[in-house]
Amino acid sequence: MRIFDAHFHIIDFNYPIIENQGYTPPSYGTEDYRKDTLGLHIKGGAIVSGSFQGFDQQYLINALSELGPAYCGVTQLPFDTSNEEILKLNEVGVKALRFNIKRGGSEDLSKLDYFARRVHELAGWHSELYIDSKELPDIASIIEKLPAVSVDHLGLSEEGLPHLLKLVDRGVHVKATGFGRVDLNVENALKSIYEVNPQALMFGTDLPSTRAKRPFHRCDIEIIRQIFDGKAVERILYENAMRWYFKTL
Repeated sequence: MRIFDAHFHIIDFNYPIIENQGYTPPSYGTEDYRKDTLGLHIKGGAIVSGSFQGFDQQYLINALSELGPAYCGVTQLPFDTSNEEILKLNEVGVKALRFNIKRGGSEDLSKLDYFARRVHELAGWHSELYIDSKELPDIASIIEKLPAVSVDHLGLSEEGLPHLLKLVDRGVHVKATGFGRVDLNVENALKSIYEVNPQALMFGTDLPSTRAKRPFHRCDIEIIRQIFDGKAVERILYENAMRWYFKTL
């Protein structure tokens, strides 16, 4: 059972950490991550920049060098970042741009259309949104026309699931992550998204589960295994994310 961990955080206090909405995260280094995922058969993954890391890139560059080429980065950048800087980040393994609408710390959503197109044309990056899906109708017309977009944590809310499913039907991918932080029926959301597009779901541990009501537990993987057949499990745990981040298997 191979796993590509499509969403986790490395929190290294050797680099800038910003208090966000009154919250400061715990330290969580690459060795902590390796320890917590021991035995899970993780073959690679995506390190995601959090609100508390702002536009700092050095922590991510360091973490990618420690974890190796099977891992990639999802970063936050100001919209006026130079082409040269974006291409340098691409060379060290950054594969996506994050807009954190839920918590802040990233570029403003008003720059989504311009910046998402720019990084995709320049480096082939997709854009990732941390957003409550009930807010998606406000930007759905923009997202539908973008080349590559994913949404974190199953879209967070039951209320927004119908809006998310409409975008999944248009090619938007969804992180099957953060089961302990969402306000929805996880099993129903997983089934519904998979039925619309079997390539859309991408599992991630969300470690160290900052601010989640319940942190990641290995039973989260069992939820997926109990719902889906073997081929679907392989897609959700490994294949879909490998194609999305590395464009290969």
